[in-house]
Amino acid sequence: MIQDADRARATWSNREALAEAMIPLIGRLYRDNTVVTSVYGRGLVNKSVVGLLKAHRFARHIADVELPLDETLPILQAVDGLNLGAASIDLARLALGFREQNDRVTLDEYLRAELADVVGQHGLDGRTSTDVVLYGFGRIGRLLARILIEHAGGGQGLRLRAIVVRRGSANDLVKRASLLRRDSVHGPFEGTITIDEENNTILANGTLIQVIYSGDPASVDYTQFGIHDAIVIDNTGKWRDEEGLSQHLKCPGVARVLLTAPGKGTLKNIVHGINHTDILPSDRIITAASCTTNAITPVLKAINDRYGIIDGHVETVHSFTNDQNLIDNFHSGDRRGRSAALNMVITETGAAKAVAKALPELAGKLTGNAIRVPTPDVSMAILNLNLASATDKDELNTYLRTMSLHSSLHRQIDFIDSPEVVSSDFLGSRRAGIVDGLATIVTDQKAVLYVWYDNEYGYSCQVIRVLEEMSGAHAPIFPAIVPAAALEPVA
Repeated sequence: MIQDADRARATWSNREALAEAMIPLIGRLYRDNTVVTSVYGRGLVNKSVVGLLKAHRFARHIADVELPLDETLPILQAVDGLNLGAASIDLARLALGFREQNDRVTLDEYLRAELADVVGQHGLDGRTSTDVVLYGFGRIGRLLARILIEHAGGGQGLRLRAIVVRRGSANDLVKRASLLRRDSVHGPFEGTITIDEENNTILANGTLIQVIYSGDPASVDYTQFGIHDAIVIDNTGKWRDEEGLSQHLKCPGVARVLLTAPGKGTLKNIVHGINHTDILPSDRIITAASCTTNAITPVLKAINDRYGIIDGHVETVHSFTNDQNLIDNFHSGDRRGRSAALNMVITETGAAKAVAKALPELAGKLTGNAIRVPTPDVSMAILNLNLASATDKDELNTYLRTMSLHSSLHRQIDFIDSPEVVSSDFLGSRRAGIVDGLATIVTDQKAVLYVWYDNEYGYSCQVIRVLEEMSGAHAPIFPAIVPAAALEPVA
């Protein structure tokens, strides 16, 4: 037993040493080459030793085995010498691909072939910097700020320049910075924050953010702050049609608008991974749909592509939101006046119908409802579907797991089959939705799926992906991902 304990301790120490060797490589690639590294989509930049070990350990949920650090460290070391241009690199997928070569090529040969488009391209980043303004600074606004600051890198791509809010008190700036620094759900901000009350600025990890006080979306001259051709992200939800959101376009310095809510009228509702290629340079106002629509549409597309969906019902078990009352009081909406902290509240959701705006082939096929529950974050969508083709639980789960790993929807769909997970385990998930494989029920052509989603952070990540598409800011992804429709088509 003593020998076993010593061996376990030695193994852990060796893995710690490997992780410690990875940290400077990950940081240097990010700062100097704008190369973002990940393990099955889970970012490694700014992660601690334990964070890296957990990311490698988590890989077993995807590929059945833990990802060995003695495979990923050599990849990082080799990549560091390739003088890469901007790129997003998944070490797990590269390791898997090299393993499949069965020693037919060297690691250097394999990486040069896989990364050919960016090898030797350091300093030739063709992306232009895009100024970003957050109009509103609530739950979604602050999470968007955190992600934008995290993605700042060497300064290329998206640049958070300002937030616009109404002044709430004499010490408004202090309170805004404090809310960015501390979050009861998502934890503390990873980094340092300082404020300059004289100039109304917040400095967060080297990102200087101008705080602009205004209650009129058409009244701000952003050029006075050196902001030009900006994309304004309206996260207030106050205006959801073209007329209301067009007020932002009247401001000097604004080029385009992105709404973090379902849009009304003819505005394009974009779910990244599904219809983001519909965004045209001429589209001046885009909406990112809702958190629920983003969570369910990728899974529904995957299922419809393979099995066909005749019809179905979507039941959302959703965490309470800020538009509900903490205690019983008047509310213009039905039932929402009752205490959110004490009740399950049946309410309406347009998410099922909104799916059709991103996925027209499902128009008229889905109904939906919602139950608000007393949790602050992480929700679940239950998809009760009638399929055109029969299947079974194992086949359906294997297919969705494959989609989460190898398809072009891998940033939207995640998959887990742990018997112990609960809602809080998905706080901070960057995927739009996570299929709970153990809960899947299938009887011939009838399937019931349970999809978890962080309705705050996961949705915010989808908003950022739409923002990157609008601005052309996203670096190429390696290794290349197979289009979702190309995976295991049904005869």
